Parts: sequence; C-alpha cells; structure tokens
Amino acid sequence: MADIKKVKRAKKGNQRAFQELMEEEKVKLYKTAYVYMKNEEDALEVFQETVYKAYISIKNLKDERYFSTWLTRILINTAIDLLRRKRRVIPMERDVLEKKTKPYLPKDNEHFDLIQEVMKLDEKYKTVVLLRFYKDYSIKQIAELLDCPEGTVKTNIHRGVNMLREKLKEDSVNE
Repeated sequence: MADIKKVKRAKKGNQRAFQELMEEEKVKLYKTAYVYMKNEEDALEVFQETVYKAYISIKNLKDERYFSTWLTRILINTAIDLLRRKRRVIPMERDVLEKKTKPYLPKDNEHFDLIQEVMKLDEKYKTVVLLRFYKDYSIKQIAELLDCPEGTVKTNIHRGVNMLREKLKEDSVNE
C-alpha cells in the first residue's frame, strides 16, 4: 500500500516521491500488464504509458488512500486501449513472435493451465477474476476501479469462475 504522505508530496509535484511510489508499484504493474498483453514488449509499453499518464494526472487523484487502485485502473485502461489498437492491425509474423515470447509462469507450474484459461475469458470476466484472485481486491474496490455496481462485479466473478470450472473440468475429462 502506498504511503499517503508520499502520495501527497507527489501530488504537489515532488518528483522523488513519485519515483519512490513507482518503485513500490512497478512489479505489480508489470505483472498485470504482462497478463493482459501476453508479451514483454507490449507489457513494457503499457507499463511506461501508465507511468507517464499517472505522472501527468496525479494532481487529479482525489483520495490518496486509493493511489494503487487508481494506478491499476490507468494500467488496465491503457492495456485495453492498446489491445483494441492492435486488433485493427494484422501482424504478418504473429505466430513466430508468440513462439519466441515466454509466457509469465508462476513459480510452481501447477497453475499454468488455470492462467491460460483465465487469459481466454472475455475481457469483462478476465478483468474481475484477475483483480479478485490475482491482486486480492475486494468486491467494493473492483466496483470502484471499474466504475460499475458491486452486483455486476459479483455476477461477472461468478460467471468467470464457473466458465473456468467448466473448462478445466472438460480438460481433465479429456485427459
């Protein structure tokens, strides 16, 4: 959790405080960006753009306690925007590029199938599942972050988890 005093100093234009905040958040931000983008280059682009957007708009942060949530929201929106832009472009050598990139693997590879299936979910389900179970956000925090009702968040988490359950059950039966 970000130090509220540092956030206040950063809002007043203190560059050192902002750098320290980014240092504290960088690993979480990069991992989240990687989960969305599925390759290092795009994840770094999203991360850098997020830091830039945060830097120029930190004065607009209303509540210092929610700095991390605010930053994550910027990152998710930036990732989704980049994914939309990339959908319009048809890369010629995508297969070659995907084979060369190493996916983010947890330290214990036992959850790899689960992560792969999470990444296949529709955007609205993937986002809430990642925020709830990967980043340990509460329902209320996710609702604030995504600017939607808590009931919608609960429904999307429930549906996402059920889709994962069905898919993983299917895969285990087929083995």
